[in-house]
Amino acid sequence: MATFIHSKNPLSAELESQLNSLPVCPGTCIFIDIINSTDLKYRTGIETWGRMLNNTFNFISFLNDFPTNIVKGIGDEIMLYIPDEELSRKQGINSYLSLLHEIYATLDNLRNHPLTDHFLQCKVAIHHSHEVYNITFLKGANDYYGRGIDLAARFMQKGRPNRIVMSQDFFNLVVADSQNSGNGGDDTVLKQVSPMYHEDFKGVPFPVAYRFIDLKG
Repeated sequence: MATFIHSKNPLSAELESQLNSLPVCPGTCIFIDIINSTDLKYRTGIETWGRMLNNTFNFISFLNDFPTNIVKGIGDEIMLYIPDEELSRKQGINSYLSLLHEIYATLDNLRNHPLTDHFLQCKVAIHHSHEVYNITFLKGANDYYGRGIDLAARFMQKGRPNRIVMSQDFFNLVVADSQNSGNGGDDTVLKQVSPMYHEDFKGVPFPVAYRFIDLKG
């Protein structure tokens, strides 16, 4: 559970000591955003957009493997954070490669579902970071803060329907998993990954490397 950060004294020495002693929590941050849901709410009633959101959220099947890792939802966007220790203990999706495969399969199934009028499309951003802390400023809530969380959110700016944006940091871990599994260059998902790009994101003092997969078909 998250460490509760709370002090009424803005100059508290105890708070400074607590913050300096916090352990980092390396892991993978994932943002998933359902596309065009705001426009849909203006064009239809809740009986339509509510059903489509229900169907879409239910179809994001890998969420069933990480129910306790869903940190927050803001509108039609959700954030997951999966610490490395938790990922390695999972039975099915227990590597960065399998995590990418599952997200890819989810978007692909949504895109190709025969009942197109019953689902909405999604965009996804993924980043792995060591600069994350399991802390909260709201008592009783579980949350994560740090540069890694902020950067994962920034990657959503490069998203669009049926696109997975991933940091180079996460991609490096995926490639290592693929090599260790013996797949090497035969992985069909990795063959669709774009070249590396760099972007200057607001608030980040240096260009950040990222890649993406655009699902086509």
